[in-house]
Amino acid sequence: MRIWDVSPGYLNDQSLLGEHRELHGIVSIIRNNKKGYSRHPETLRWVGFGWALRQRHRLLSAEMALRGFCDQTPVQLRSNKGLWPATFIDSPAGQFDLLKGKYQNRAEGRIHLPRNTQELWAQHKYSVLARQPTAYTRLGKLVATTRRKEKFTELASELTELLRTRPTTGRLRNALQHMWGYVSDFSSITPADINTLDAKRLILDIQTLSRERQVDYLWSSTALGELAAWLE
Repeated sequence: MRIWDVSPGYLNDQSLLGEHRELHGIVSIIRNNKKGYSRHPETLRWVGFGWALRQRHRLLSAEMALRGFCDQTPVQLRSNKGLWPATFIDSPAGQFDLLKGKYQNRAEGRIHLPRNTQELWAQHKYSVLARQPTAYTRLGKLVATTRRKEKFTELASELTELLRTRPTTGRLRNALQHMWGYVSDFSSITPADINTLDAKRLILDIQTLSRERQVDYLWSSTALGELAAWLE
């Protein structure tokens, strides 16, 4: 039983759908007081964090939609809104190592597993921009000046925590406008419309054109999937 903490974009299709099933299994155990796996460490760390389970499910659902899968099984838990479990079964950096071993000689996810801090940062930068512009600037400078292996571990943990916070409307739109710049030449949306367009419509346009035009830089971005999960 496993609920990952890193972006669902790193999971291959099998792992993505597998986590979706297991998350619903944990929800069922918590809601119905089932005994099977009730003492499993993964179950225990989510007890009391219904809102976080719901949001992780929304992240999985957004990634599934991006890959053409249809999810019709919402999670209704709401306890402790805004709070996530304080513990990990494995650290975010450790989860990347586990996935590397799991996917050896197998297909990876939408986002290839990062080999260094530079790749890790490039994959997360728009997700961070949608939340904390100051962190975006600070982390960008940090990554540009260090290649220490231990910095990868620190960065993976900080990015995981940052992506657990809800983007503000203005910052999310700002990040989307930056992303849209990579597909604007192919878009039916005009620059004059960009400031007033519904965010869901803008995300869908970016997702569709990133896939159709094979814009690898955006296709390898966590923001391409996860930002949609924060729109009610």
